[in-house]
Amino acid sequence: MGDRNGKTAPFGGFHHVSLKVGDFRKSLEFYIDGLGLTEKIRWGEGEKEAVMLDAGNGNYVEIFAGGSKTEKPAGAIIHFALRTASCDASLERARKAGGVVTVEPNDVVIEGRQFKAPVRIAFCKGPDGEEIEFFQGEDL
Repeated sequence: MGDRNGKTAPFGGFHHVSLKVGDFRKSLEFYIDGLGLTEKIRWGEGEKEAVMLDAGNGNYVEIFAGGSKTEKPAGAIIHFALRTASCDASLERARKAGGVVTVEPNDVVIEGRQFKAPVRIAFCKGPDGEEIEFFQGEDL
């Protein structure tokens, strides 16, 4: 994929998003049992335990124990998105796993300069308050 000057980005693509959570076990249940991600590698113990969960296509959600159990400020990253073949089905899985739905599935057209990209999106909050977007679209 090229940048504005037609050059290739010097990276191999997006690898992972990392979360430091207050309840490690609850987060694992949500992402593995609820959303269906699979454990790739786990290391450490207690408050230093961590796991890399495979979200598919070479992308991972990394979870670290030892985070605050209180509400976290939003910060610069406002959400992370998981690509899905069915936005509706993914949101239902999240809902059944205890995710708090913040935006029900809806169709949006991103009016880009290069092209129009129809997508279907939905949002929920994960166990630690993290905002997760389910993103369904063929052009992006």
